[in-house]
Amino acid sequence: MGYIEAVYLYLEHLRVVKQASEHTIRNYSVDLNSLKEHLEKSFLKDIKKNARPEKIDHASIYSERSIKNDHLLPLQAIERKDIRAYLAALSSEKLNTRTIARKLASFRSFFRFCISKGSISVNPMADIETPKIAKKIPITLTTEQIQEFFNQPDLSSYLGLRDRTIMELFYSSGLRVTELISLNRDDLCSRDLWIKLKGKGKKERIIPITKNAADWIEGYLNHPERYQNVDSHSPEADSKAVFLNKWGTRLSARSVDRNFEKYLETSGFARKVTPHTLRHTIATHWLDNGMDLKTIQQLLGHSNVATTTIYTQVSSGLKEKTHSRFHPRAR
Repeated sequence: MGYIEAVYLYLEHLRVVKQASEHTIRNYSVDLNSLKEHLEKSFLKDIKKNARPEKIDHASIYSERSIKNDHLLPLQAIERKDIRAYLAALSSEKLNTRTIARKLASFRSFFRFCISKGSISVNPMADIETPKIAKKIPITLTTEQIQEFFNQPDLSSYLGLRDRTIMELFYSSGLRVTELISLNRDDLCSRDLWIKLKGKGKKERIIPITKNAADWIEGYLNHPERYQNVDSHSPEADSKAVFLNKWGTRLSARSVDRNFEKYLETSGFARKVTPHTLRHTIATHWLDNGMDLKTIQQLLGHSNVATTTIYTQVSSGLKEKTHSRFHPRAR
């Protein structure tokens, strides 16, 4: 079996069996394609570039593809030394350890799949160690900075109202970008102030939203321009989706990121503000206001409470309470 054929079978396994998101599948395909390109340099030195196996496309279905020249990269020929050589190449490119660790996780999962299917008998990832990653303390904003950033969208425009609504919802409930863009009208209950989210691994959870966020959502969904063809955008073309792009179809994660980059420029903030910054920020503010870690874990959809404890490192309120409780001079 060729390497690319095995990759497509694996991506299909992620899609159908694991029900992974397209975002996850795309990330795996990028990592596995980068390994393919490295293997080509050693396996196919004397073969012309246009005769090499085609690029892996995460959006394609394996059964619909004709994989050209895949036999040139046999799966069984990949050895541990090839993985080590690739790691050395990544290190020479000064890639950060977090990126390298993510790629290794992708390779481990892929080769485990190949072992389970009997496609290979020896796992080339055996004894390959993951570099230690220093825990990154999340960047958070103050309530004043939140308000300043939220003031950037132009509320006189329909798309500006959409962007402000997105910000309010992020800060209300700590959503991930993928959870926000996958929201459907049926997932909202503005009257009882809750929303249903599809999180990692397609796991569903119901979380509360603030009355303020619910009002913004209702205002956005009922805006007359949502159904009109105006200069800046097309009318609604997806009646299920909550958040739409300027063509009237479901908003993408990349569009949300681009909009945040635009508002970051106009705000003049020195630090980077992303959708995940708002997730970190509300989690920290919840801690500051006395919410327990277990509740925050459930709201954020963390599978392990250990992931949630990172916010104790940035919660000034929690630090002050702990300091007052345990410092001998505070008694």
